[in-house]
Amino acid sequence: MAPPGIYCLILANPACTVRVGQLGECRFPAGRHCYIGSALGPGGLARVCRHLRLAREQDRPPRWHIDYLLTDPRFIPEAVVWAVTADRLECAVARSLGEPGIKGFGCSDCRCPTHLFSREEHPVAEVCRAFRSAGCAPLFRGASDMVQDFFWYRQKTDIVSLTILHL
Repeated sequence: MAPPGIYCLILANPACTVRVGQLGECRFPAGRHCYIGSALGPGGLARVCRHLRLAREQDRPPRWHIDYLLTDPRFIPEAVVWAVTADRLECAVARSLGEPGIKGFGCSDCRCPTHLFSREEHPVAEVCRAFRSAGCAPLFRGASDMVQDFFWYRQKTDIVSLTILHL
């Protein structure tokens, strides 16, 4: 079983408009989008691998806001930042990232204005700082390793055992 934690999926995309469930049509500027999520339930950080599988295999219809981006071919997963924690720290990370963001995205279970943030430049360092400011030790995987790690994870079922790069 994977441990609980929080995570940030970093997606690259061109400027586009996507229909996102009940949010309706959302405009996304070109660049990177950072989605902050929690994985505190029984599956823990295995949720990250489910996101990556959806992006790669398109094996189920969208259910959550982030699923609409993961099933859109214009959004490419570039990196994942995560931290092992049993505390609900995703809102603290979201507050630290601030603006600009897509109003109402991914935050239906909290009072945050958004959990999806847009950036023109690659945001890994900024996201890692936000994790640290929330009291977490961030871990990072780049896009070139994510697919390989996903298949390794499916065999080993322990995301903490991934070879990781500390930033």
